[in-house]
Amino acid sequence: MASNDAALKELAPTGKLRVAIAVGPSASALWTVRDGATGKPKGVPVELGTAMAAKLGVPVELIEYGSSGDIVTARDQGAWDVTFVPVDDDRKKAIDFGAPYHLLQSTYLVAPGSTIKTLAEANRAGVRIAIVDGTATGRASVGASPNATPVKVKNPDEAITLMRAGQLDAIALSRESVGGLVDALPGSRVLEEAFLNSTTAVAVPRNKPNARAFVTEFIEEAKAAGLVRRALDAMGLKSSQVAPAGMQA
Repeated sequence: MASNDAALKELAPTGKLRVAIAVGPSASALWTVRDGATGKPKGVPVELGTAMAAKLGVPVELIEYGSSGDIVTARDQGAWDVTFVPVDDDRKKAIDFGAPYHLLQSTYLVAPGSTIKTLAEANRAGVRIAIVDGTATGRASVGASPNATPVKVKNPDEAITLMRAGQLDAIALSRESVGGLVDALPGSRVLEEAFLNSTTAVAVPRNKPNARAFVTEFIEEAKAAGLVRRALDAMGLKSSQVAPAGMQA
């Protein structure tokens, strides 16, 4: 692991570890949700970021965004130090990934009353699919369903509103996230097939080698010690799979 002093200079230049998180209506390895009692975000990235700050010996500060796309877009603004987001080739050009901690699948939540049962049926002209703008899942959805009509939304809440209004046929999100939306959209269904198989990983802004080394080793330790598994389970994500040790983003 990079020395704490070297990592501190790159990871916590303000004296705090600023953790970028996406806040949404349902939890996943990426998405956090608001605690019903306190209104504060809770979820896997919060648990991992808080533990990382404790290891560094600095306070944690949660920087909230509407999506992982917004987090990546803000990478050069100096607003955050570390984040936890899905991996794809576009993002590898924008931020530096450390170790994956979660095996990601993305699929569709289809609208109540919809006859769509397969990915092939979703890939048809006139099928309206909500994608959260700037996300890995959104880009994969466009690639998997080129004949459908992508409807860009800022966040999952906007997608829920559009589906309730009858303006969507499907919503593209991680399997955990769409599963969490079923109760909010009675009669909706999650497709069994997946159009994206990737990972969710820790990441830092570009050109911070000591920071990248530190967060990579931290995640490997967190997987080995069971911290990632406990964080997923605490959010009801018991079927989510922890990435294997030594896996590369």
